[in-house]
Amino acid sequence: MANELDEMNAPELTEGRDTKVIAKQIPVKVGVGSTIFQVILWIFIIPGLIFQLMKVKAGTYLRQLQQKIQHDASQIDNYLEQRVMILKNCAKLLDKAIDLDKDTFTNIAKYRSGKSDDDNARNEYASKLDTLSRDINVAFENYPNLKAHDEIADAMQQNSYLQKEITAAREVYNDTINRWNADIQAWPTKMIVAAKQGYTTRIPFATTSEIKEQARSDFF
Repeated sequence: MANELDEMNAPELTEGRDTKVIAKQIPVKVGVGSTIFQVILWIFIIPGLIFQLMKVKAGTYLRQLQQKIQHDASQIDNYLEQRVMILKNCAKLLDKAIDLDKDTFTNIAKYRSGKSDDDNARNEYASKLDTLSRDINVAFENYPNLKAHDEIADAMQQNSYLQKEITAAREVYNDTINRWNADIQAWPTKMIVAAKQGYTTRIPFATTSEIKEQARSDFF
């Protein structure tokens, strides 16, 4: 039997292929086979009771995992909120030294209360903070003498640190999302419970197209 993926003779993907996160939630569904499986277990009573207990345990586990997802998302929100405060501080310090765009202050104030429990809204919110951070960095870089200002340098360093913490928190969040997406498809117990509860897969964090384009740019 030949290799399904034959690197010697298969066509080459010369144009390349970028990775994208598909923003689609897939509902969990089980077929008639799952119903028949449970009926057979109940015929012998004891196996049916055992499986019922297993489903209760699986339901508890999935509810707890949902809380873990909420906790991980909350961690991202906490770091985002801290970053807003740091960016506001950076903007104030820079404005004392240079004529900073006044829209920067308006936007930072607007984003202070802009968090949402919705994942898409959270990603958009984080992206806007990245744009503000970049604008402030540009202003900072255009005035090299500002780097000697201890307060400004410290604020910029804190902003950089928080961005790393946000990235790490997103990794943790995505790991939990991956666990959820795998567990709700684990047949029979968890999958049957997930289907009954109407659970769907969840969409992991994805960066914006703007950030992707910047990553492809020449920095040097």
